[in-house]
Amino acid sequence: MDLRKLKTLIDLVSESNVSELEITEAEGKVRIVKSSGAPMMMMHQPATMMAAPTMSAAPVAAAAPEAPAAPAGHAVKSPMVGTFYRASAPGAKSFVEIGSVIKEGETICIIEAMKILNEIEADKSGTVTKILSENGQAVEYGQPLFIIE
Repeated sequence: MDLRKLKTLIDLVSESNVSELEITEAEGKVRIVKSSGAPMMMMHQPATMMAAPTMSAAPVAAAAPEAPAAPAGHAVKSPMVGTFYRASAPGAKSFVEIGSVIKEGETICIIEAMKILNEIEADKSGTVTKILSENGQAVEYGQPLFIIE
């Protein structure tokens, strides 16, 4: 990927509400993550193009948080990458709190992805025992959001 294209992508991420951008091309993969205002870029090269080990994979591994021990109960996982919201609007009452008794199919949060608000429904009935994500936090596909018992 040429340097002008990378600079353009970094500028676009800096000037937009996008917090993370990942692009995969034949030459490799580029991931730009905006944290505290300044974008950070990580590049990966496919194994077929590597002549010698590179240090580019180390920052990605170091940036990944250690997985905590899985809490007891049923984990409701994020079905997509996006921004987690506990309520339908800023200042509105949260859909669920710790101790809330919920039914399968009930809306428990919203995940914003590509400017679309997606209501996430409980996939099991029970009592919410843990809320694992903070309001406004970026979440990944498959990341546990709630624990239901």
